[in-house]
Amino acid sequence: MAGAGIRFSPTAEIDGRKGTLQQVPSARGRGFVRSIPGLLFLLLAAGAALIPFLWMISTAFKRPEVIYQIPPVWIPVEPTLRHFQNLFGQLSFARNLFNSTVVTFGITALSLLLNSMAGYAFAKHRFPGMERLFGVFLITLMVPAQVTAIPVFLLLKKLGLLNTLAGLIIPAASSVFGIFLMRQFMTSIPDALIESGRVDGCREWGIFWSIVLPQCRPALAALGIFTFLAAWSDFFFPLIVLFDQRKYTLPVALATLNGQHTTDWGMLMAGSLVVITPIVLLFIALQRKFVEGIALTGLKG
Repeated sequence: MAGAGIRFSPTAEIDGRKGTLQQVPSARGRGFVRSIPGLLFLLLAAGAALIPFLWMISTAFKRPEVIYQIPPVWIPVEPTLRHFQNLFGQLSFARNLFNSTVVTFGITALSLLLNSMAGYAFAKHRFPGMERLFGVFLITLMVPAQVTAIPVFLLLKKLGLLNTLAGLIIPAASSVFGIFLMRQFMTSIPDALIESGRVDGCREWGIFWSIVLPQCRPALAALGIFTFLAAWSDFFFPLIVLFDQRKYTLPVALATLNGQHTTDWGMLMAGSLVVITPIVLLFIALQRKFVEGIALTGLKG
């Protein structure tokens, strides 16, 4: 009789004490309920992470007397560009911006070229001691940059590259991390594709430039973002290599705004906004390639 007119739902069960059907929440419903606290937590964490950036943007456009106002004002009623005018008028911040642009693009371009070439050699060529050499490279990843700062400084002094932009570009033109990233990605490229290029009479440079590099766009985008971010925000190395204030990069020039006794917070926040804007724009423009490159590099090789 039960089968004559009653159709049991997969989300229902019989209550043994009363003999009635009792509705049970579906797995999808339970998952949605459980996801609400997690979603709220993520929203709160994202809001907490955004508070310093929102305060930086707000302070950069506030009048000096409003910056120290209690309770704090988040949205300035009368926004001003005075801090930006002082930043580029009183200081050589435009020159520092030019220096950072030259250094960052120089390091990024050379890093993409040299690291991809080395990654191609390790991924698609076999030579004596290759595995040991690659292992030595990976071991150097555990050595902090501060440990090699003095030897690099002395080497640049011998070469006459101290207090020059070239002294910042050349040591950072290649990195073990970049070689490892490109090598891991290039191992997923079929060897038959490279062999077909050799059969067609293409030389090694032509194979690398015309066949291999077009396949590595996601990895190149990821490496480019990493390199750009590191070069643009580097403070330690330019601090010990550069002596002339007109040759400072943006992070070093920004540190000079923090005085010993007083600090112009409006100008400091305006400078911080100038420094961080290119990084945010670059990531927004290349975020898809960045995520794709990291995902594919981690899954292959």
